[in-house]
Amino acid sequence: MNQTKLDKNADCIDRELTWFSQILEHRFQLRAEGKKAQTYLFDLIVPPELPETDIPYAEVIHKFNLQPAERLILILSFIPNIKPNLLDTFLMPNPSLERGYTEFGGLIGNAHSGFLPTCETAMFLLADDNLAARLNYDRLFRNDHILFAQGILYLDHQHFNEPPLSAALHLSPEYRQRIISGQSYTPTFSSAFPAQRITTNLEWEDLVLNPGTQEKIDDLLTWVQNKDVLINQWNLKQYIQPGFRSLFHGPPGTGKTMTACLLGKKSGLPVFQIDVSQVISKYIGETEKNLARLFDQAENQDWILFFDEADSLFGKRVESKNSNDRVANQEISYLLQRIENYSGLAIMATNLNSNLDEAFARRFQSMIGFYIPNAERRLQLWQNNFMNKPFDVAEEVDFEKLANEYEMTGGNIINILQYACIKAVKRTPPKIYEDDLLTAIRNELYKEGRHNKMSSILM
Repeated sequence: MNQTKLDKNADCIDRELTWFSQILEHRFQLRAEGKKAQTYLFDLIVPPELPETDIPYAEVIHKFNLQPAERLILILSFIPNIKPNLLDTFLMPNPSLERGYTEFGGLIGNAHSGFLPTCETAMFLLADDNLAARLNYDRLFRNDHILFAQGILYLDHQHFNEPPLSAALHLSPEYRQRIISGQSYTPTFSSAFPAQRITTNLEWEDLVLNPGTQEKIDDLLTWVQNKDVLINQWNLKQYIQPGFRSLFHGPPGTGKTMTACLLGKKSGLPVFQIDVSQVISKYIGETEKNLARLFDQAENQDWILFFDEADSLFGKRVESKNSNDRVANQEISYLLQRIENYSGLAIMATNLNSNLDEAFARRFQSMIGFYIPNAERRLQLWQNNFMNKPFDVAEEVDFEKLANEYEMTGGNIINILQYACIKAVKRTPPKIYEDDLLTAIRNELYKEGRHNKMSSILM
């Protein structure tokens, strides 16, 4: 964002902060005068007009057509990120109780020394003690309200059995980034966000699959590119769920992850990979909360979700011998439910599908097999990876012979390429020899325990 745009964005936010301060002052003035809160607050204190331009803060307001009450909640949730001292007024103690005022709500953070707003804080600003107004504004804090349904804000219910409005009111990292810089936000992998974005430098034309698999992948791409037409214009939403679920199954190295990345690249959608085995085993007790946040963000940004090593979801649930087993089963069930209700493309990948039961298979619109390439496709992979590159290949190298004699996956051939390039880069001029490739093939066979195939390879 250039300096001019940055200044205009700061001006928009500053005007919104001034408006907020006026409302805050008005509420405390009414309290000091012993007057009842009034319902025509926004007629009395009108929010500023914001330019209908590509200025980040104004763009969010206009995109979602946020009304004054919604704008107040948004700026309240943003203040701890941009001007936390503006909320210090809420830290005043109640002299009769020697603690904070109950009606202010709010929390004190661990590292953050200021006041962190809750829904009750927002409700105080909107309605204070006006019961009719409080009942009216309660709808603003429901999950289906635009602020939460669109992932702009989220609530942190720290204790499930406490009143709903005691939940902490947070601006999502995505919209914090968007409001400040106008840029999209990519979360980093952590226990709180068990997913990471995956990409590829390859292109759609680099896919080397058997014809049946390629046709199914083409169909998947067609759905991603035409989802809105099919669901909305053709009105298929009356008959089917808006999302699409596909199972990729096949041996390692056959292109499952690369294909998911290329589907995202071709369609212009980010792809996030979730390692199911780590999610279920490592974050017991936190999985449901963290996955809920992940799915909420994915829904709002139309991510492609790629669940790697999803075998743990296919078998029978473990016997509930203790509380950890029960929690694990609940988390697996929750994950499956969210996948089934996800409105975008969800891909689950496994190296094995022999233990996939019929009930689980029905959850998918497509099941796509990835297989060891035949000799013809192996030759194509050899040539794609080694021909027309910055290095030379010795004349003695016969890729057709290698393709016919050695059963290699695309992943194997990439490993062979890396090994051969490490050898070649030390030479002048850089050149790859047959011995390099045979040694690398031997290494691949050894790793996979295919010792019986190694006897014909140069030792």
